[in-house]
Amino acid sequence: MTVETKLPYDKEYIDQFSKERNEPEWMRELRFQALEQADALELPKPDKTKIGKWNFSQFKHTAPGDAIQSLSELPSELQEFLDQDNLPENLLIQRNHSVAYSTLSKDLQGKGVIFTDIFTALEKHGDLVKRYYMKDAVSIDEHRLTALHAALMNGGVFVYVPKNVEVEVPLQTIFWQEDPELALFNHVLVVADEGSSLTYVENYISHNEQEATVANVVTEVIAQDNAKISFGAVDNFAQGTTAYNNRRGVAYRDATVDWALGQMNDGNTVSENITHLVGENSLSNAKTVSVGRGNQTQNFTAKIVHFGKNSEGYILQHGVMKDKSTAIFNGIGKIEHGASKSNAEQESRVLMLSEKARGDANPILLIDEDDVTAGHAASVGRVDPVQLYYLMSRGITQEEAERLIIHGFLAPVVNQLPIEAVKNQLTQVIERKVY
Repeated sequence: MTVETKLPYDKEYIDQFSKERNEPEWMRELRFQALEQADALELPKPDKTKIGKWNFSQFKHTAPGDAIQSLSELPSELQEFLDQDNLPENLLIQRNHSVAYSTLSKDLQGKGVIFTDIFTALEKHGDLVKRYYMKDAVSIDEHRLTALHAALMNGGVFVYVPKNVEVEVPLQTIFWQEDPELALFNHVLVVADEGSSLTYVENYISHNEQEATVANVVTEVIAQDNAKISFGAVDNFAQGTTAYNNRRGVAYRDATVDWALGQMNDGNTVSENITHLVGENSLSNAKTVSVGRGNQTQNFTAKIVHFGKNSEGYILQHGVMKDKSTAIFNGIGKIEHGASKSNAEQESRVLMLSEKARGDANPILLIDEDDVTAGHAASVGRVDPVQLYYLMSRGITQEEAERLIIHGFLAPVVNQLPIEAVKNQLTQVIERKVY
């Protein structure tokens, strides 16, 4: 028996929702097309994870979110994302699905950089959004959840960096699910035009321990020729949120898309991080860290597909499981025919802290070309007793020794986050979840 996933919102509702936000006609038509397909399409089928009974339909679609005049008005748990000694120049805070705070430096505005919420982007930069929205990276008809996302998209951001512009100061977004029943159908679209570069970091946070809702998030990251994008994220949805997070990247000739993802949700989660190395000499580093606890089930897929010659893809996944949590880690390196001289490397490691915790690391290499290099490593196990003994022999307690080992185990990803306050916040989340 499966959970009913029929849309609680009809075409009339979506039409009104779209008109109230002054969306262009093409966007409204895309929503209608997605709505028609949603009921006919099946749910995705993540490996070894049954999601048929997960909640994807019990949620509220709209909720007000008040603006703030100063960052000092934010609650303490959001303050942790900010460097109080050096407040960010480029910051957007989405409260529920409304913009609560937004700032972009005059220097970047003068260079033509766009960093705004998705509805403002559709209204003021509709043609530019249309060029990339659910085309190169994600399609509306992949499965039911992508169709639901396209039909009900209710928030997100749009980032565009013009040709040959280097954004040296990170852009940061905080998605604050304040209403415990509100679903986030966020769409994040990040585009770096030819020869440009940027660093973008986002944070998701909610507090719905009991109330059930959904996060259906789609992210598209497009790096044109010779562009570079560094994408960092900390996901921290509470236990009541069922999360589907689909992050996709496309790298063209001599382009780079790097990922540093902290997957800290407390509810059931499916996460896909897929990058297509389309151009020659393209590169992607995909690094993910996660901590599971309680009875949650999580499924993580990191996949890099090589189309261009001399492309390089590196996957690193580290997970810590405790209590009765279960997680699947799939690392997939695929080299298509014609992508000669390419290199696909991956490493997936899972550390289990209790007898009933379960972790499964699956390294997968799919090679359709002869002149390539590829490799993988995977491990699932408990805290190394030799490491524990070594530390405890120096007078460190067992609890503190385990703590040091766990932080060292997760450090290769945590240290890659480009904003110090966010890195520190992720470290604090790990502390809370593990201990």
